Amino acid sequence: MAKERLDKVLGHLGVGTRKEIHRLARAGLIVIDGHTITDAAFKFDPALSRIEVAGELLEYQAYFYLMLHKPAGYITSTKDRDGIPITALLPEEWQRSDWMPVGRLDKDTEGLLLLTTDGELLHRLTHPRWKVAKRYYVELAAPATPEDEAVFASGTLELEGEPLQPAELHIGPDPHKVELVIREGKFHQVKRMFAARGNQVTYLKRVAFGPLSLPSDLTTGESRKLLLEEIGALYEAVGLEWQE
Repeated sequence: MAKERLDKVLGHLGVGTRKEIHRLARAGLIVIDGHTITDAAFKFDPALSRIEVAGELLEYQAYFYLMLHKPAGYITSTKDRDGIPITALLPEEWQRSDWMPVGRLDKDTEGLLLLTTDGELLHRLTHPRWKVAKRYYVELAAPATPEDEAVFASGTLELEGEPLQPAELHIGPDPHKVELVIREGKFHQVKRMFAARGNQVTYLKRVAFGPLSLPSDLTTGESRKLLLEEIGALYEAVGLEWQE
């Protein structure tokens, strides 16, 4: 990895603003590989260095990853434009300006939402070419039918004249409550698919994205960092190499 400025690295790790980092450096509170660094413009390789700030050892990460159990009422955005952004749910220590949501959930849709700072991973996870499965729990106004299963699986259902990829509809004991697996993410796709079959979605929750499922102990509105094995599984799912 190329050498980077100290203030840029610490900003990336969420230590503080550039002004705050310069203040820490001048106060002699930054130690790199056992050496006190007072120049915030100091360049080093963060992936190979031991970084301490005010006595706390920092773990360098090139990218960051979060899992959020999105509640209804929040928009899948990082800016407050048309409603409350999902980043308002994150604790202070995880607030960043470079979070990118992996795909979108409608304002009234709940469930698993991933956030990352890795643009290439985001692109692959959301591009139809990689056919990453998204699984939804759906409640319907009218019962789903075996004919719905067949139409969704056939790949003949069209939205605005474009055929959708085959989808898997699983009807349980109560046909008003189903699971749907899709491998693309068009605007309001799940709701529009059922609307095209003359039905209406009354409740929608994403319960899995690719190899990751929504944990039962992650309550609505809560978030957590992805585990190393979860990060590796996401990269593997889209043919990317990931190094811890």
